[in-house]
Amino acid sequence: MKKITGLALAAAAMLQAASSATRLKEVVSYEGVRDNQLIGYGIVVGLAGTGDKRQSVFPAQSLANMLERMGVQINPSQILVRNTAAVMVTATLPAFAQPGTRIDVTVGAMGDAANLQGGLLITTPLSAANGQVFAVAQGAVVTGGFIAGRGGNSQTLNHPTVGRIPGGAIVERAPPSVTPGRVMRLQLRQADFTTAMRVAEAINRKFAGTGDPVAKAENPALVEVTAPAGFAARPVEFLAAVEALTIEADRPARIVINERTGTIVMGKEVKISPVAIMHGTLSVEIQTTFDVSQPAPFSDGKTQVVPQVGVGVKEEKSRNLVLKEGASVEELVRALQSIGTTPRDVIAILQNLKAAGALEADLEVI
Repeated sequence: MKKITGLALAAAAMLQAASSATRLKEVVSYEGVRDNQLIGYGIVVGLAGTGDKRQSVFPAQSLANMLERMGVQINPSQILVRNTAAVMVTATLPAFAQPGTRIDVTVGAMGDAANLQGGLLITTPLSAANGQVFAVAQGAVVTGGFIAGRGGNSQTLNHPTVGRIPGGAIVERAPPSVTPGRVMRLQLRQADFTTAMRVAEAINRKFAGTGDPVAKAENPALVEVTAPAGFAARPVEFLAAVEALTIEADRPARIVINERTGTIVMGKEVKISPVAIMHGTLSVEIQTTFDVSQPAPFSDGKTQVVPQVGVGVKEEKSRNLVLKEGASVEELVRALQSIGTTPRDVIAILQNLKAAGALEADLEVI
């Protein structure tokens, strides 16, 4: 807990020392400029006996269809090739990707293949939701894990049934994208009234001068911008200049808790109202032991097992702390460390602070 707390304090100090200015490039995106998801069905060959087994029917059918296109006639029911595996192939097609551009693909086993290590993906068309093919994937699969041994005496590292092919797909068709014009619409990555207002103010301060404003916030997630006369024929240069502007993004105070791992992330904006916290633990332990009752020699008694139940109760002395008005997250972490709390104790304390109305932040449990 001391090591975790030290890291939290160091991170809080770095946040306070760092500049709060953020480029618009990290805050907004141009409406219509977006990624596109691609998907395809393919076959991985060259596996060392770790491919699909007889239980999976579709790999054999797919392999038979592929061989038929190559002039080889074969009955799918007679195929038992354990060096092949049916896979799903996914990729993300970035906006304005031009034909010939290479993108990464992810390959995942569909059947009962045990390992894709060393496999080779055969030419696989990748299509979008509308069914149009935008890229073709092929190449050697790189997995981040492996399986060694067999049967009950084996060792598995990471997830060997999913792999990647860096630059494994070639774009065949450019995706539909919005060409920047004089009137542009900027979308906030996180909708917020204050941030939208600051974005419009920063753009007007830079490009409007004393004239009419060129940007206005239509809602907390959208800012409409009209390029000034000097940039009317140069929308790309105007967007580059807009992205370079900086603002102080406004975000709500929030605490994110992962109870499964005991991870707690708190921003520097978290404030605590005046409150007193008492913390202690109560543990009840019940143990059952079995004693053997042995009769005297040559007697008519029988040997019996007698259970002995012991109950122990242990209650630690309560430890308390007091937080003053406007206490920061750093003061909270130091105070919790002083009373010897664990991450799970901190989670319970934060939930109680929220229920008591003393925690001025959103509490999100993931």
